Amino acid sequence: QHSNVTSYRATAVAIISLEAFAGLWINAFLVCVLCIAWLKKKTLNSNEKILLLLGCSRFCSLCISWIYSFLSLIYPNYLYVHTILQLAVFFQAFFNHCNLWFSACLCVFYCIKIASFRNSFFIYLKVKIDRIVPWLFLGSGILALAIGILAYDIADKPHCNNRNSSAQGNFWKASIKMDKHFFPSFFLTGFGYAASFMAVIFSAVFLLFSLWRHKHKMQTNSMKSLNVEAHIRAMKSILSFLVMYSINFVCLILEMVYVTKKGSHMTFLILVFQYAFPGFHSLILIFSNPKLEKTLLRILP
Repeated sequence: QHSNVTSYRATAVAIISLEAFAGLWINAFLVCVLCIAWLKKKTLNSNEKILLLLGCSRFCSLCISWIYSFLSLIYPNYLYVHTILQLAVFFQAFFNHCNLWFSACLCVFYCIKIASFRNSFFIYLKVKIDRIVPWLFLGSGILALAIGILAYDIADKPHCNNRNSSAQGNFWKASIKMDKHFFPSFFLTGFGYAASFMAVIFSAVFLLFSLWRHKHKMQTNSMKSLNVEAHIRAMKSILSFLVMYSINFVCLILEMVYVTKKGSHMTFLILVFQYAFPGFHSLILIFSNPKLEKTLLRILP
């Protein structure tokens, strides 16, 4: 039985590490290309700013998540040293929610920038969107920080209660108690998912409706065709995010169910999906951007 557990942990660490490093490479590429463009042009447009922050948040999120998973699988006792678990939970919650809301900001930006409606409020947003984007960043950062602080507090309370049991070596009992205390943090994460998920759904619906109107009014004018192509590119990006986001949301629900079942196959599958999401979606964003796609294909063998 001990050899089976060791084999499971080694396999889990190997697969999770491969996914994490692939995601780190993809997001590092995204950040590096945008930073080089920033140095050359001395400025970035709003779309590039969102992609840059999204790449940075995903890179940091993958780093923290990989360290947390590595410790929980190989050296679980280290997580019960005071402040290590709390800091890991804080940074995970912070970067995960930055990742979620920056993604939602990107979808909302595509919707406002590309969709065309005659509503006066929508026209106002289209004109002011470049000025609104920094405020979206600030709001996303503040909300992510608030949830990170709450997650730290949630992780800190059971640690104080379980200090005696940890000191006596009852790590398994302590971990079960701590996992039960993590349910509020899952609900906080669920709130973040639900809020950003609604933003993505509304963006997709408005873009679809705008695309439908364009197809009915389209003539042989080349500008109209280009506008439809822009709609389709944005829709591909948003729909791909919507599909992966839905899978990630299901993984969150399953994680709440299987949180106390250490070493189960379902827990492993959940981790596989969660680590695949940041890298795979960033790869789709790269291929939906002609400049990033050209740069990536140029450096690949």
